[in-house]
Amino acid sequence: MEITQELVSEGLRRSHYVTNQRVATAIYLALALDKPLLIEGPAGAGKTEIAKVVAAMLGTELVRLQCYEGLDEARALYEWNYQKQLLRLQADQHQGLRWEEISEHVFSRDYLLERPLLRAILAPHRVVLLIDEIDKADEEFEAFLLEALSDFQVSVPELGTLKAASSPAVILTSNRARELSEALRRRCLHLYIDYPGIEQERQIIALKVPELPERMAAAIARLVNAVRKLDLKKAPSIAEALDWARALLRLGVRELDAPGVRATLGLLVKHEADRTRVEDKLLSLIGRP
Repeated sequence: MEITQELVSEGLRRSHYVTNQRVATAIYLALALDKPLLIEGPAGAGKTEIAKVVAAMLGTELVRLQCYEGLDEARALYEWNYQKQLLRLQADQHQGLRWEEISEHVFSRDYLLERPLLRAILAPHRVVLLIDEIDKADEEFEAFLLEALSDFQVSVPELGTLKAASSPAVILTSNRARELSEALRRRCLHLYIDYPGIEQERQIIALKVPELPERMAAAIARLVNAVRKLDLKKAPSIAEALDWARALLRLGVRELDAPGVRATLGLLVKHEADRTRVEDKLLSLIGRP
């Protein structure tokens, strides 16, 4: 499939992903130039959703590697299925086979547990590889990742070098919990995504919760935007704003007022200190009692 800017723009529209030309251009260039796309921004701003949209756009599988502190090569790349190997060893020993014959069996692809990186590399067609929250992984893992992404091939001592039939489309996300290395940045196209503005969020709510009256969608977008400007431990994500909109719709709320907002605030803010801070400012946020 030939990647064009029109294809990317149409894919974003079909997926109801409301964004701007800067984001669409970054996605297009990453696919056209076959370069990893590093997307940074606050948690909940829609970074991971881009990988889902790209997979849908290409009509392919999304392979996700969720990063965390202590993630190592084995959990990201491959492991041997030791239990299955042991059972095969026991069966072959009963048949009197020599070790050379046994090892050919137990160290074959049938006994290899593919983790996300290897699964993306060995896929028979191009997939989208999402390396989510790379900033949570250790610097040592980041260095290993650079090597794995450079050639899209993996050396397994017992099997030799396994090469990708088609290099995956790679998307990395970061909440900027730590600074990423310059080496990683050099190898990627960069995109920063912030929370949407009021009008963009209104469009998102209208698309994702079409049953909601337009007036309510606009009021929710304004209030969420104002809440994010407070000094909170965790600002509401787009997903949480949508959950709140669906809850208000289910409750039959037709107009934002203090009692209704207080009753449902737990869908929007998830820390008690944040809830208190929002409630203290609530009257000025909604502009009515």
